[in-house]
Amino acid sequence: MDVPAIKGTNPDTGEFEEIIASDKAPFCALCFKVATDPYVGKLNYIRVYSGTLKSGDFIYNATKRTKERVAKLVRMHANRQEVITSIHTGDIIAVVGLKETKTGDTICTEANPILVESMRFPEPVIQQAIEPKTKQDQEKLGMALHKLAEEDPSFRVTYNHETGETIISGMGQLHLEIAIDRIMREFNVEAQVGSPQVAYRETITKKVISTGKFIQQSGGRGQYGHAVIEMAPQEMPGTGLTFEDKIKSGAIPREYIPAVKQGVMGAAKSGALSGYPVTDIKVTLIDGSFHEVDSSEMSFQMAGAIAFNDGLKKGNPILLEPIMDMEITVPEEYMGAVIGDLNSRRGKIVSLTSRANVRLIRAYIPLAEIFNYATVSRSLTQGRASYTMEPSFTQKCLHI
Repeated sequence: MDVPAIKGTNPDTGEFEEIIASDKAPFCALCFKVATDPYVGKLNYIRVYSGTLKSGDFIYNATKRTKERVAKLVRMHANRQEVITSIHTGDIIAVVGLKETKTGDTICTEANPILVESMRFPEPVIQQAIEPKTKQDQEKLGMALHKLAEEDPSFRVTYNHETGETIISGMGQLHLEIAIDRIMREFNVEAQVGSPQVAYRETITKKVISTGKFIQQSGGRGQYGHAVIEMAPQEMPGTGLTFEDKIKSGAIPREYIPAVKQGVMGAAKSGALSGYPVTDIKVTLIDGSFHEVDSSEMSFQMAGAIAFNDGLKKGNPILLEPIMDMEITVPEEYMGAVIGDLNSRRGKIVSLTSRANVRLIRAYIPLAEIFNYATVSRSLTQGRASYTMEPSFTQKCLHI
């Protein structure tokens, strides 16, 4: 009650509303953590902003717009659980029984839906291939990866159909090392991992207009899809890939436009330069044509993919690499050696400040240059330096 009222948005109207910290107000809470418990399954840790809740009640997930039932309420004491029957405003507890609710979701009453400011999770910057050592571990590994991805939204699991590899992605080398250690220790899965790879991206540097035609006539019903798209670099880096429909006078029937978008999004998974995912492009569907008989969703999906791939080649594609924001705390006498090393790794020094008897160096440095930096900093500073880093932005990759 000492802190200012929390603001939320109404999911139906989009208007801001204040959440009053009172047991008499409608129930509202934020799920801030998901953990896997060997005995009860999934534990959703929640922070209650207003209202009360009893075990057995139904709650409404305003983020996913689904109803869920609370099976059990648990107060956590380190690794000991205390089952309780009800919770009140200000409580931080764990809920058992929520299937759809993930980290960052708001739960409330269906009669009073509200969305607390959701968490933003950065895109992964590093990836590794992982595979089970034996056939018996295959299913166990899949379950372990699914549980880890549920717990940590910045940890992603994807499957590469071209290479047949399972790829795990995260925020840094240490992040993936801990995930792999947990897979082996907590889930008892023997797994082999490939060396870490930087999650490069591709984009274009100039506006282009490209055409995609997918026409097949071979007796009977054929295929006809024709789409014209405009592709331009996003004004704001980090916006990702967006698709806009500007078709006029019914050049393409409305039911085929989602198929064109699907084709574009599918083609964006691998770029023209090195096959890395494509980002930061605004795609606008501006024209096309259709055939009364031969047009289908599949033909327009193919036309969208052909147009996108053609536009990538014409748009002067470049490779983007993730840049880390790094802060190094180092004693004065080793500062020169650390700065020299950062410069040799394509680092850009942003600021130098003093704190007590140590210097703080802040730098932007490509992720590709700082694998195993912990070992490097130990040898440069006799183990007296420490550093933190986080993904900051992507920029044109000058060499790979």
